[in-house]
Amino acid sequence: MIRTALITGVTGQVGSYLGELLLRRGYRVIGLVRRRSSSVVAGPRPVASDVEVVEGDLLDQTWLENLLARYQPNEVYNLAAESFAPTCWERPVFISDFMALGVTRILEAVRAINPAIRVYQASSSEMFGLALESPQTEATPLRPRQLYAIAKAYGHWTVAAYRERYGLFACSGITYNHESPRRRPEFVTRKITAAVAKIKLGMARELALGNLEARRDWGFAGDYAEAIWRTLQQPAADDYVIATGETHSVRDWCEVAFTHVGLDYRDYVAQDPRFFRPDDCELVGSPEKARRVLGWQPTVGFTDLVRMMVDADLAALRNRSRG
Repeated sequence: MIRTALITGVTGQVGSYLGELLLRRGYRVIGLVRRRSSSVVAGPRPVASDVEVVEGDLLDQTWLENLLARYQPNEVYNLAAESFAPTCWERPVFISDFMALGVTRILEAVRAINPAIRVYQASSSEMFGLALESPQTEATPLRPRQLYAIAKAYGHWTVAAYRERYGLFACSGITYNHESPRRRPEFVTRKITAAVAKIKLGMARELALGNLEARRDWGFAGDYAEAIWRTLQQPAADDYVIATGETHSVRDWCEVAFTHVGLDYRDYVAQDPRFFRPDDCELVGSPEKARRVLGWQPTVGFTDLVRMMVDADLAALRNRSRG
């Protein structure tokens, strides 16, 4: 029997990789996008042609129940979010309703239509905030500092509560920073690789960044899609940290990216106080449980990830200039 999966946020980088992964494994994939979303047909995060795209809204409980009743998914992956922190503060009430209460609406829809549906919630390492320990594990206390992280923490605990109270197969994956050529351009990793490509091709001369010493646990979004899928294939529902277990600085990212095209980052990178984040946190996750239980580990290392993104941005610019 063909399994059906519903992915919210299918146009995000992880959503697009997950959709492709599920299609390769024989699923019927339903991709939920926000109404009037232009990224279905444009942008760096393509939706595979075999994904059945549905426009909808996580703010509408009745609509969600009708959606589940219509498609009868075996699995629901809730990846929908606004992950760029500055944008969250521009629309705080909407973001809270969409990202926090949206999780509750999904779980209530599952309870109403088919409690056997397996649910994955995309939690975030940002929930740990000023972490009390390093590396962080599934048991590390949450101390969110940003609105995005607060909404994610609400959804994370709501999943746990519904799992315990109603016996739903509901899981959270606490994902650390994940990157790919499909990363949105406002994020620092893509900002760097896009600038490197432009500088290499003579289309730019300088790159302005914030704190070069800020460190992150960076992994490949395609690897994280694999961990997400494995989370819902287990005999029992549980939560998992999805991370590489190592950190690198923004300076490291610049050095690898510029060196890859034969340049010295020190000749092009300038620090700009406008890009410093007062609520920046250094976080590193322990993937031990995911490795032990899910049998998962990253396949793309830090250096290869940076080079992959630089190569993709170079190819995109060259193709654009030819067109």
